[in-house]
Amino acid sequence: MKTLVFATQNKHKIEEINAVLQTNMVQQQNPIWNIIGLAEINCFEDIHETSDTLEGNALQKALYVKNNFGHDCFADDTGLEVDALDGRPGIYSARYAGSHRSFDDNISKILEELKDERIRNARFRTVVALVLGSDHYFFEGKVEGRIIHERHGSSGFGYDPVFVPDGFEKTFAEMTLDEKNQISHRALAVKKLINFLKTYDSHR
Repeated sequence: MKTLVFATQNKHKIEEINAVLQTNMVQQQNPIWNIIGLAEINCFEDIHETSDTLEGNALQKALYVKNNFGHDCFADDTGLEVDALDGRPGIYSARYAGSHRSFDDNISKILEELKDERIRNARFRTVVALVLGSDHYFFEGKVEGRIIHERHGSSGFGYDPVFVPDGFEKTFAEMTLDEKNQISHRALAVKKLINFLKTYDSHR
């Protein structure tokens, strides 16, 4: 069985992705991939993200694991892009209100900046970078929506309490994990990753 590391310390991301994997990965008598997190390879470093793109940051994290621990790896980077803010916070989404990375503060800053805006279109975009051997692959998921005027819901994480996806009246934070995983940016990117791994396996 091959080990594939998901390069994150974020337990919410691991929970979401494991749910998508369980739903979408074909069950095999002899499964090929064993998905583990950073803690399971004793990697507790705060892997720096210095790129100016989601793709670059995701690849940087995956390559760090490959180069320092020897495992094939995938990593993701996600940004909230708000049209009225010229695409901000984008790659700075996790630390928009400061390096302490408080999403409550980040949400407060977004709501303050948008207080006089009537058009509040936004999107979440996730890029997953996969490193297999010396090869690199990218998978993108995107969901369009809008930023509402106040927080609603207690599930999820990050900007979920103020983001309503198109076609829905509930925020991500008001949805169950299963509901969110039907449409979320991260789930869409991971489904593309899973489909790739299925195809990759079939040619081995």
